[in-house]
Amino acid sequence: MAKAPKNAISPTREENFPEWYQQVVRAADLAENAQDVRGCMVIKPWGYGIWEQIQKQLDHMFKVTGHKNAYFPLLIPVSYLAKEAEHIEGFAPECAVVTHHRLEMKDGKMVPAGELPEPYVIRPTSETIIGAAFGRWVQSYRDLPLLINQWANVMRWEMRPRLFLRTAEFLWQEGHTAHETSEEAMEETEKMHEVYETFLTDHLAVPVIAGEKTEAERFPGALNTFTVEAMVQDRKAIQAGTSHFLGQNFSKSAGIEFEGREGKREFAWTTSWGVSTRMIGTLLMAHSDDDGLVLPPRVAPTQIVILPVTPKPEHEEPIFEACEKLAAELREEKFHGENITVEIDKRDISGGVKNWEWIKKGVPVRIEIGPRDLEKGSVAQTRRDRGPKDKDFIATADAVSGISETLQSIQDTLLKRAREFRNEHTVELTDMEEFRKYFTTKDTKEIHGGFALVHWAGSAEDEAALQEELKVTVRCIPKNKKLRGGAGTCIYTGKPAEGRVIFAKSY
Repeated sequence: MAKAPKNAISPTREENFPEWYQQVVRAADLAENAQDVRGCMVIKPWGYGIWEQIQKQLDHMFKVTGHKNAYFPLLIPVSYLAKEAEHIEGFAPECAVVTHHRLEMKDGKMVPAGELPEPYVIRPTSETIIGAAFGRWVQSYRDLPLLINQWANVMRWEMRPRLFLRTAEFLWQEGHTAHETSEEAMEETEKMHEVYETFLTDHLAVPVIAGEKTEAERFPGALNTFTVEAMVQDRKAIQAGTSHFLGQNFSKSAGIEFEGREGKREFAWTTSWGVSTRMIGTLLMAHSDDDGLVLPPRVAPTQIVILPVTPKPEHEEPIFEACEKLAAELREEKFHGENITVEIDKRDISGGVKNWEWIKKGVPVRIEIGPRDLEKGSVAQTRRDRGPKDKDFIATADAVSGISETLQSIQDTLLKRAREFRNEHTVELTDMEEFRKYFTTKDTKEIHGGFALVHWAGSAEDEAALQEELKVTVRCIPKNKKLRGGAGTCIYTGKPAEGRVIFAKSY
């Protein structure tokens, strides 16, 4: 077997975290930058396999809570967006606009022709066009609640792309609901906020701080925005999912009006909520190490890879037969109600190269079977949450019967590590000088800071000033009462503050 490298990924996290991230994506063969479409990405099979797991599991959670899937047009008339000025102002700089409907050959070149009577925007989000549909569908209080989700792509023109974190086109789900009362709509907003918190924690093994955004950080047009904030290994925050209480802002502009229980015309109360392929970037930054990607078993496209070890040609047939038998037995086992996914890597390449490819892909469990293992009725099992040479030699029957427990142990270990890391880099600060020192670093590549819990009563202008000075923002007002704390003095303005907020640098 080939000698293991000191670190499979170079540079390491400590040496250059942004470049380390790019190298992990490349080494795991997750995605690549689109060559001819600036700012977009090609999601490769292993990366898309992770998204399929996320999509499947979230979709089940949405349906359990009563939502149904639908699909709406990619192109949105500019006039729809103009009806909701506050909403579109937040997205206007990122909008891609379609102005023509055909191409013609002119002077040897294809040029746009057939100017459209009205331009279309490629959806940056779908509140306006879904609102128009809801306006047609809702006539009476009996038509409510309307609980719709869409799996789709969106476009927001991104000038500084980073794979899975910021790209011009990305994949997501967007939930849109309409309700009879304000109370029902707020209950929906909070329910979906909790769904995201549960999914990040239990499925991605990423601990999050759930809370509400300040006015400065709200979704354009929303009355309240709730978020789940994750800390990744360079101590920055990632907004991993949001849920918005939209009040009646969109229903009034879109005409979502119905006959109420007392015969009067009323406007519906609406919500929206969404997560995107940014989740893949979040789990990558939260769990991966200097040997590559580390995947939580619940979202790994393949949970176990079996690696045949065949030193001589005569070993191939019996070893391959043993691998097939083991794979069939493992696939009968369940993990969180689903059959375990297993792949046998029979490629005719060096065992060392093959092994390290799977390490870098982050597959949770690797199992090797060679001639000696076959004689003993055992296997060599390696967990991705441990060192690459940390093997367990166990009886084949025990490997099968204990595999669900092993996968759950890996899932639990990743969550525990991430939670300990976050707690280690979360501080309570009461002094502005300490606050500035905590977030100040002379070297842009140096890993510094974390989450700062501080009392806050500042304005949107105050937040903007701190963002300009220190590149930090209020990530959320924590829902957790212990984190929120009691009354105190605002660290920035000196005014009375009801409780603490979380400041951090972010993606």
